[in-house]
Amino acid sequence: MTLQLDEPAFAYFNALRQAHFPANINYLDAHLTLFHHLPNTPAVSGLLEEVAVRQSIISLEVSAVIKLGRGVAYKMQSPALTALQEYLKQQWQPWLTPQNRQGFRPHITIQNKVEVETANQLYEELAAAFSPFTAKGVGLSLWEYRGGPWHKVRDYNFRNI
Repeated sequence: MTLQLDEPAFAYFNALRQAHFPANINYLDAHLTLFHHLPNTPAVSGLLEEVAVRQSIISLEVSAVIKLGRGVAYKMQSPALTALQEYLKQQWQPWLTPQNRQGFRPHITIQNKVEVETANQLYEELAAAFSPFTAKGVGLSLWEYRGGPWHKVRDYNFRNI
């Protein structure tokens, strides 16, 4: 499950991802992951419907460029996003994988699985020109993994789109 970004933020991050993520393993557009694995059950989709109609658009602070070892990402900060993710995490506790039980560190990966030198070079380039800015989370997207390409199951738009 991912957070939908407003169109200007999505276009910005996706252009960076298309330019810097290895094309042979880039199965998704730029995204902010909230959960890595959830069961395909009406309880998940039902809760997402309920949450989306109550949820206002979420303000996100793009606060830093960060290193991922063999990649680069943008760190996102938002008390509202953290609260939403924590609420969903509590509701889905019995279904969560160990990866989903870890601490939530919202980010948008624009490069991964490259040589460390390549990642360091991109990090230096982006960090030198970086100034914090804001983006918006406008909904949730549920995805299904199909052995490489992902298939969008459904979008759950927040109430004031």
